[in-house]
Amino acid sequence: MSVWEEHVTAALLGTQRKEAPKLEEVPLAEEDAAARLLDQAGLLAVRRRAGRRPGKAEAVAPAPSETLPVVPSAAGRRLELLLGGDRARLLPEWLAAAAAHGYRVPARSLPDLLDKGRGDRSIRPSIARTAGRRGVWLALQNPDWAYLLTESEASVEAVADWESGTRAQRVAYLTALRLDDPAAAREKLLASWSREAAPDRAAFLATFEHGLSEADEEFLERSLDDRGKDVRQHAADLLARLPRSAYALRMAERAHRLLRPERRARARERYRLVVELPEEHDDAMARDGIPFHPPGSFSPSAARIGVRAAWLREILARTPLDSWTEAFGLTHGEVVALPVADGFAHDVHLGWARAALRQGAAGWARCLLDAGAVAQEAEAPAELLELLPEDERDAAAAELIRAAADHAHLLRLLSRLPSPWTGPMAEAVLSVLESSLEDPESTRFVARLCRLADERLTPEAAPGLGALADRHGKWPLLELAETLGFRRDMLQELAPLP
Repeated sequence: MSVWEEHVTAALLGTQRKEAPKLEEVPLAEEDAAARLLDQAGLLAVRRRAGRRPGKAEAVAPAPSETLPVVPSAAGRRLELLLGGDRARLLPEWLAAAAAHGYRVPARSLPDLLDKGRGDRSIRPSIARTAGRRGVWLALQNPDWAYLLTESEASVEAVADWESGTRAQRVAYLTALRLDDPAAAREKLLASWSREAAPDRAAFLATFEHGLSEADEEFLERSLDDRGKDVRQHAADLLARLPRSAYALRMAERAHRLLRPERRARARERYRLVVELPEEHDDAMARDGIPFHPPGSFSPSAARIGVRAAWLREILARTPLDSWTEAFGLTHGEVVALPVADGFAHDVHLGWARAALRQGAAGWARCLLDAGAVAQEAEAPAELLELLPEDERDAAAAELIRAAADHAHLLRLLSRLPSPWTGPMAEAVLSVLESSLEDPESTRFVARLCRLADERLTPEAAPGLGALADRHGKWPLLELAETLGFRRDMLQELAPLP
């Protein structure tokens, strides 16, 4: 045992149980074992460092020059407030506004901002758009910030080498290559596919969402038989976005066996849809990525769905929507309007809603929203709104707000609706808020609604909210008006000069 190791042992056990050996170089006025241990350890530490030979370090390449302008100084100071905890919930809006105006954050704020992104995945895309070239450079130096490489649109040359990088750096490399040359990225991955670990294969396959095309079908179809569960699921989800793939045809065959039109002799509607639920979850369904959904896997609020109904939803969500209009000879609006037998309308419409989201079908989204087909849900209508043209979203959102069954459902819906709340949508929210102020039973609802609105309601509503707060004198309104004023100033600081 070396002298240093003996001192470490004495420190761990305590000098009453084991004393460190005495060093003649450290004379003590009194025999204090603990003091001697500390003095000698200090001497030995210096001795160990002095005897170490310097290594050979390679110079780090300097950060590249920036191409984006930095935010105005007032906006930079506001960012420091947000990063310091003052109204930190508004950071995503600040980042989105800065990105929309083509700004980058000040270099001094990058470390704190990149640290925020480690714990909040939702702001990573906005960080990537505002971090500039220096942000990518920092991410290459610090593994804790490597997530930025997968979010940014850095060139292949800017990110780590495919052969020797970490998983995050290799994902970034593959993402950049998919954005530039999808075929080359696919061939690059094929060359090393058999040597990659399952988690890495799943992460690499997820990059195929960029530049996805029918040219990827053969590779994705083979990946349905991969040993890794996540790899198989990614492959299935990607194939479901290719409407002319063999996968899509298999789904359509399943779906049309389960959902078929039935002629009605004496009814206003000539047809209705008859549902036959899947009998079992067979190997073919498992291979195509349809989750098994064992009993007990649903949350208490969703337990009423049932396993077989959940399989139906999954199949419909992966079926090309055009197959329904072609099979029935109807427009998508007419298909949505068909009555569904035996109480399965909600399952059918929710399956179509998920298919519309996956396939980016704005026409189907509009029809499903207009028909109130998924009005019982909160998440699906909010996501369908994103597919509509911008000039239609506010009016459609206002209709959803007015049709909400109760306060609980309205809060769930509002928490998912895209922001900012402007136009008819903002008017609908303010109308609900004002009508609830007179109801003593709605105090808690008003507080929660104000909490949602302070991040999402257009700041232009601040003067009206201030007047409403003066009339009613309730603290949620006063706080809401103050936060809207803060956001108004924040956005004005980021607006380009005229």
